Amino acid sequence: MGFRCGIVGLPNVGKSTIFNALTAAAIQAENYPFCTIEPNVGIVPVPDERLDVLAALARTKVKVPTQMEFVDIAGLVKGASKGEGLGNQFLGHIRQVDAIIHVVRCFEDDNIIHVDGNVDPLRDVEVISTELILADLESVEKRLVKSRNQAKSGNKHFLAEVQVLEQLQTHLNAGRPARTFVTDAGQDRRILVELSLLTVKAVLYVANVHESELAKGNAHVDALSQLATAEEAQLVCIAGAIEQELSQLSVEEQQEYLQEMNMTEPGLNRLIKAGYDLLGLITFFTVGERETRAWTITRGTKAPGAAGKIHSDFERGFIRAEVIAYADYVACGSEAAARDKGLMRSEGKEYVVCDGDCILFRFNV
Repeated sequence: MGFRCGIVGLPNVGKSTIFNALTAAAIQAENYPFCTIEPNVGIVPVPDERLDVLAALARTKVKVPTQMEFVDIAGLVKGASKGEGLGNQFLGHIRQVDAIIHVVRCFEDDNIIHVDGNVDPLRDVEVISTELILADLESVEKRLVKSRNQAKSGNKHFLAEVQVLEQLQTHLNAGRPARTFVTDAGQDRRILVELSLLTVKAVLYVANVHESELAKGNAHVDALSQLATAEEAQLVCIAGAIEQELSQLSVEEQQEYLQEMNMTEPGLNRLIKAGYDLLGLITFFTVGERETRAWTITRGTKAPGAAGKIHSDFERGFIRAEVIAYADYVACGSEAAARDKGLMRSEGKEYVVCDGDCILFRFNV
């Protein structure tokens, strides 16, 4: 699959509760720090009503949604970059994910311990952000020592690398994440990738609120929303307790519960979709009577790369892609009708797949 979102935050903010609801995994979620030590991993279907529509039109026997992987990473604390609270181990888990879902406690409850004694979303975000930046600074400084030694020979490559690393060091020292770092040098992104920096990863904030504050929010949510806006980050507001209850109900019971709560869909659907967007992902479909399936690719993927998601032979022997836009498929009611109306296009190797494309790949190996 290759698309992983890591769920991070301070202890006792609701990470494991939300993960439980996402995966219905019923993992441990107790009221004390470091309940989660080893990261729990869950494979979650991405809700997409288009799959249901296409499967119904094709009278398909099996429908298979696309999926995302969520990793519940143990709560970080101040000093994690120096090993506090098993911090080095937890930071290593973050390095293995593609994007970060940062759960922030935005509810008051005297019965649930807060590691710092009171609820303050901006302080909590700063604690996590600072620890990630400090860990990145350590990585940059180690690389800088090595690059400076290599640059003593006058090698232009290493001289340029030292310049970029020094700029990056200054950027991080100012409390800014690596994802906002930009230089004129062409190699800056290469260095960020090679260093496996934590703060280069895209971030989605999740405000965990009490169910009574889900509709209108509260002052904590407002403060977090302003921060997310300033960082050009996304924010999703959910009530973890509600989502966990929903995850334990049947489909029919879920619909009744949602109606009672004046909700159109579970908040976790919004979270999954936001995580999907955060990673720059889109969906294409293969449609047939035997199976209708959704497939995940990164935005900008060309037709042979999309074919390779199905099987490497499809990519290796790619001839062409026969494509029907989702809206055209639905309007026509079937692949045959779309072909008869000239709405099935034959696309070559340079075609960039669009979200919602229904594709039949032609190949020869």
